[in-house]
Amino acid sequence: MNLVIGLGNPETRYRYTRHNIGFMVLEEIAARWEVPLKQKSFNALWNRGKITGKNVLLAMPQTYMNLSGNSVRALLAFFKVDVANLIVIHDDLDLPFGKIRLKVGGGDAGHKGLKSIIASLGSADFMRVRMGIGKPSEKTPVEDYVLQKFNSDESALLEQIIQSASEATADIIKSGMQQAMAKYHTKNISI
Repeated sequence: MNLVIGLGNPETRYRYTRHNIGFMVLEEIAARWEVPLKQKSFNALWNRGKITGKNVLLAMPQTYMNLSGNSVRALLAFFKVDVANLIVIHDDLDLPFGKIRLKVGGGDAGHKGLKSIIASLGSADFMRVRMGIGKPSEKTPVEDYVLQKFNSDESALLEQIIQSASEATADIIKSGMQQAMAKYHTKNISI
């Protein structure tokens, strides 16, 4: 079974910000595959279901981003999911807006949600769906930029990006990371 985590911040004021694109993708996956996120425990909204005929656990930690690891660790332990079967969907400043990259392992690249997960699990060997949000201008601090809402041009493309990321995640679950990477990196997913 895969545990699929979408990263974000729980308050309504953060709902459509760059840092919450992981939540947006997970909500799309939950809607598309009819796995309503109705369970509330482990500091998360979560539910079990099936994607492409395979058992999955979908979850959105309800801690703030920098404490996401507590929720992820509790879910992995309770449901006995191996860290190698963890998929984390998150925003990435190092990718241009609209670009999606799939990856296994690596560092946190300054992302506080990833840093928390790696510290809590004692491992970085999990799968990632990296969602490009671009970089701020030199005058905008990173902390402010990631908490900004998408501009109108970006918002017009957001639904298509979210759908592409949800399809890529489903392909990881169905075929494994290597096949999904071969498929999507060849296509060079981006808008």
